[in-house]
Amino acid sequence: MSKYYEHDLYSHPAILYDKSSNGNKETHCKLCSHYCDIKEGNVGTCLLRKNIDGELFTMSWGRTEGLAVDPIEKKPFYHFKPASKVLSFGTPGCNFKCMNCQNWQLSQAVKNYSDEALRMNILKPGHIAEYASLYRLDGIAYTYSEPTIFFEYARDTIHACRKNKKTENIFHVFVSNGFFSKETFDLIDKENLLQAINIDLKFMDDKKYRKISGGELQPVLDSIKRVADMKEKIHMEIINLIIPGENDSDDDIEKLCDFIYSLSPDIPLHFSRFYPHYKFSGKPATSLVTLKRAREIAIKQGLHYIYIGNTNIPGAEDTHCPKCNQLLISRTIYGITKNNIIQDQKSGKPLCPDCKTEIPVIM
Repeated sequence: MSKYYEHDLYSHPAILYDKSSNGNKETHCKLCSHYCDIKEGNVGTCLLRKNIDGELFTMSWGRTEGLAVDPIEKKPFYHFKPASKVLSFGTPGCNFKCMNCQNWQLSQAVKNYSDEALRMNILKPGHIAEYASLYRLDGIAYTYSEPTIFFEYARDTIHACRKNKKTENIFHVFVSNGFFSKETFDLIDKENLLQAINIDLKFMDDKKYRKISGGELQPVLDSIKRVADMKEKIHMEIINLIIPGENDSDDDIEKLCDFIYSLSPDIPLHFSRFYPHYKFSGKPATSLVTLKRAREIAIKQGLHYIYIGNTNIPGAEDTHCPKCNQLLISRTIYGITKNNIIQDQKSGKPLCPDCKTEIPVIM
């Protein structure tokens, strides 16, 4: 791992790592699936976890960026707490290096601007809880950059909210690349940290993952499987950014849909339109024809809830009953115009108003 610049920036003790047993002060990070071995004075692949004298520290703790109030649909979550409001934020840095990143100024800040990207005031978790209370928000979304690389900060924020009487019952969601480790997910499960997660399944090709994102496919698939197995505790939705010439073939889309179907046809899938960004600024935007074809393939493959984002295609973000096709939720960009779902008087389960099919939406 590369040598990090010496500086006086605030560092916070990291979790989920092992110390070397041979006395060489090396640490083994277990936060994400890179599983970095970090020598004394160096940092991991994310450039944010530093070995200081044989102890591992996180450099992103408290460095809040992009603090904003958003509708939950913007994340996007379409089957979790419709029309709720969340406090969104991230921190500089990422464990990926996506060439198409839409938030590259934040996610790649440390790589591009060194430690200068981390020279900002610290916002403590308790202050975030107070902010959520002040604006009477329903939840907090850890987003914009990868939540895994500021996991300690996110975890501390969740616990701070639970200690505050005004925010103890708000929900917490991750918008993630899915490259978190099994150890991280086990801690999320053990402490019941999250109520929902949206995972970006970028490609069904490991070579593309390595070349374009600097990650690997299998750990992301493993993460999705783990969350799917915990569906009673953690709601999950999947997003796939369709990039022209990279993952827009029928075969690409069929493989992705087959994988999701193997877990559950009820997992919401969001196809998102690519616009030129960062190192892919020379590529064209995804055609609407391609996006509509992707949705048709997903329907043919048996998925029940497919959405198209970042477009103005009429009805592309609406929810329909998979049995009778009744319109259940009508959406505009980042908003709901109509919610026709009813709830069973005894069980409280969400139902289609016409055929009474149970709809997997957490109200």
